Amino acid sequence: MAELKKTPLFDYYQANQVKLVDFGGWAMPMQFSSIIKEHQAVRQSVGMFDCSHMGEILITGPEAETYLNSLVTNDISRMADDDVQYNIICQDDGGAIDDVMVYRFHAEKYWVVCNASNTEKVWQWLKENKKNQHVELENVTQTVGLLAVQGPQAEMVMQTLTTFDLKTLKRHKFSQSLSVGEVANVLVSRTGYTGEDGFELYIPAQETPSVWEQLLKAGTLACGLGSRDTLRLEAGLPLYGHELTETISPIMAGLGFAVKTDKQVAFKGQAALTHQRQAGPVKKIVGFQMLERGIPRQDYLVFSEKGQEIGYVTSGTQSPSLKKGIGMALVDSDQAQNGQQLLIEIRNKKIPAEIIKKPFYKKD
Repeated sequence: MAELKKTPLFDYYQANQVKLVDFGGWAMPMQFSSIIKEHQAVRQSVGMFDCSHMGEILITGPEAETYLNSLVTNDISRMADDDVQYNIICQDDGGAIDDVMVYRFHAEKYWVVCNASNTEKVWQWLKENKKNQHVELENVTQTVGLLAVQGPQAEMVMQTLTTFDLKTLKRHKFSQSLSVGEVANVLVSRTGYTGEDGFELYIPAQETPSVWEQLLKAGTLACGLGSRDTLRLEAGLPLYGHELTETISPIMAGLGFAVKTDKQVAFKGQAALTHQRQAGPVKKIVGFQMLERGIPRQDYLVFSEKGQEIGYVTSGTQSPSLKKGIGMALVDSDQAQNGQQLLIEIRNKKIPAEIIKKPFYKKD
């Protein structure tokens, strides 16, 4: 594992003989107990993920808002202090470089949180596209640990470790300098990637193991990347490299809500995305469920009911909550209507499936 990057919990993993895998160049746990057990903990009670491999880039200066707004699809000018906003960074042709969460501290200070495998790419892109604006960029990834506490009991468990009233923290908002257990200076946002209520905790790197251990004692279950993927898939959430790539634009991915083509500041990819929106994309990401037994996997071919090849699976799994195969696929737009019958090729057999609306899993 010497060549892989290590999160602040690496020593904890070694001490507890947690098996690690290469994920985007990082040594990360796929599971602690079992993917099903961890998945169900997040759906029914509370689980915790080490997300310290995610990248954090600090943007400061008097022109921070305008600079950032010129590089992302959503409208930064609509953000208030302590807001978190979902964004996509695009190339000129509308293809996605990464999808990111933007944190606004104030008008002259922002954080861009990017996917682990894309941190260097985003960092270089931000630097290359800095013209003469009065902004400073700093990659602070190595100094920050990130834990995600997710599930219906997330607030209850977290509240035992902080005096801050978590009920006052609304979805997509954050609060700085909280004390969590014995650790001060924790930034806590009400965000997540599981389809459940929950929080993401940005912690000084050296303090991350302490917060992890305290949260385990408070009743959270340690969860790995395996259940994180099944949870986000049930919630119909895109994963970069699957539903969003340099060739799959946010319009194709069904992420138009985060693309403000009419905002005041011109941004990278605006013309291409405006054209796609007006003309309609040639291909679209859809959600589907299997109608017979079979587990769809990435890159499996998708056919129309008549047997014509129309696309491929971008993500797929056996849903632990729904007990059936579900997935997302990139298909021809004229074959992308809800209720449409499909065939997914699984081990040389074409298995019936149906396009359905996302998310696949909804809370009662």
